Amino acid sequence: MAEWINVVAEKEWQVTDTPQIVQSAVGAIAVFQLDGSYFAIEDVCSHDGGELASGRCEGDQIICPRHGARFCIRNGKALTPPAYEDIESFPVRVHDGMVQVDIDA
Repeated sequence: MAEWINVVAEKEWQVTDTPQIVQSAVGAIAVFQLDGSYFAIEDVCSHDGGELASGRCEGDQIICPRHGARFCIRNGKALTPPAYEDIESFPVRVHDGMVQVDIDA
């Protein structure tokens, strides 16, 4: 069963290259807007457990600010060392003007 949590009102999301962070029962989740679509990944590097959202974005990749590992924002796939394990990704929807993430996917 889906458990949708609110992230931010879509009309309030002004800066498209800045992820929105939401705390949830499963931990911190970073939500990104890319080309008008929304994507959510856990905000934890699989290499050392550090947060990812403050890292630099290049296209559909987030670069870990600590050691430079890259992850795909669209699906959480680990793309470069030192990270070898993927991170969790979450379904995102817009419902009644609110960007929401399903933490029970």
